[in-house]
Amino acid sequence: MKRGQLAFLTGTHIVNDLYQGAVPALLPFLMSQRHYSYTAVSGIALAASGLSSVVQPLFGLLVDRRHRGWLVPAGFLTAAAGITGAAMADSYLLTWLCAALAGIGIAAYHPPATNQARAAGGQSQRAMSLFSVGGTLGASLAPALVTLVVGSYGLDGCWLLAVPALVTAALWAVQGRRQRHRGHAPAVPSTARGAAAGAHRDDWRAFGRLVATTVAWSVPYVTVTSMLALHIQRDLHGSTGLGAAALTLLTLAGAAGTLLGGWLGDRHGRLAPIRTGYLLAVPALAAVAFAPSSTVAVAGAVAFGLAMFLPFAPQVTLAQDYLPTRPGTASGLTLGLAMSVGGLAAPALGGLADAHGLRTVLALVLGVLALGLGCALRLRDRVLTERPLQPDAPANRTAGEPDGPAGAVGAAGAAGAAGPADEPVTRGAASGGR
Repeated sequence: MKRGQLAFLTGTHIVNDLYQGAVPALLPFLMSQRHYSYTAVSGIALAASGLSSVVQPLFGLLVDRRHRGWLVPAGFLTAAAGITGAAMADSYLLTWLCAALAGIGIAAYHPPATNQARAAGGQSQRAMSLFSVGGTLGASLAPALVTLVVGSYGLDGCWLLAVPALVTAALWAVQGRRQRHRGHAPAVPSTARGAAAGAHRDDWRAFGRLVATTVAWSVPYVTVTSMLALHIQRDLHGSTGLGAAALTLLTLAGAAGTLLGGWLGDRHGRLAPIRTGYLLAVPALAAVAFAPSSTVAVAGAVAFGLAMFLPFAPQVTLAQDYLPTRPGTASGLTLGLAMSVGGLAAPALGGLADAHGLRTVLALVLGVLALGLGCALRLRDRVLTERPLQPDAPANRTAGEPDGPAGAVGAAGAAGAAGPADEPVTRGAASGGR
């Protein structure tokens, strides 16, 4: 494991997803100061999150065709420009366009950064969990930062929100310069690259089951995070503060679950945290949906957040091993398009809640999660004893093109964005595999 590269990439993930979390944090200020309606701010949120999820697989395809490590800094710089522009724009149309730009930047970051994190961490699930939890931390820091900046300087002072991206981009440039001084790995002949790529073929059927599992994860998670506070306040007569605290605890439990899932994956194989997560999530969601009191609902929400994120990092690496020649596409589809289904289903579920109540919606998504459990139990591991060379290996780059701080240069460069050659299958990985 290349700890320095992984730590730096985790830092960039914090910065990138800081801007993802800044979008919902800005909406109340846009409503109060620009008098936007609920429909208007929903359109802004959809421009950022919806567009980001849809275009992310396209960036995955681009990364698979050729190394594009520069998309990592370009992504979070574009996100910062979009958020800053949306906060300072003087019309709704310009605000919407800037929010869409931020969403594109957020989407551009994830496929190359996820591939580079896999390269730095190799077969370690803990490495991917550390990188993944960086995004959670960034999103959780966003409300406090936006409130501090807007509360102190107003929306016109939101240019300060670009500072984290600018500093991180400068550090990225310094790291890249250092790696260029160390030199690149020798080019790999195309015949050798083709032979290695043929060693492992893409398993689209298994990948399809994983995408179905991820969709069944997305719908309940987005629904619970959207309706938990209202459920506690309206159905269980809890306070506004208790509803907000429940959401915060759910987020923190999700971060802990991400780290725990990586640890379990290294010790017992990837399928252990995936299956355990879904098995525990079903009763946890039932506790939230049918809670007799707000205390039980909060406890259920904590258990739900922990369980739902146990599979998160292992699912990412499993997707990449199902499509070993298309790791960018794999991460783009699992982290992007499949995850967006929950957001796309939100309006219909909101209408159902208006007609029949929140408990009905939570019971419905409990059934969706049960389907996800069934899909998860059918997943099979795929441990690659030798990772095929990727299309973005050094042989396919132009002379002198930098890899970026975590571009897996040197010995790992031969493996491209998908990472270095994996270690032999360990007993723990094999036991969790089949």
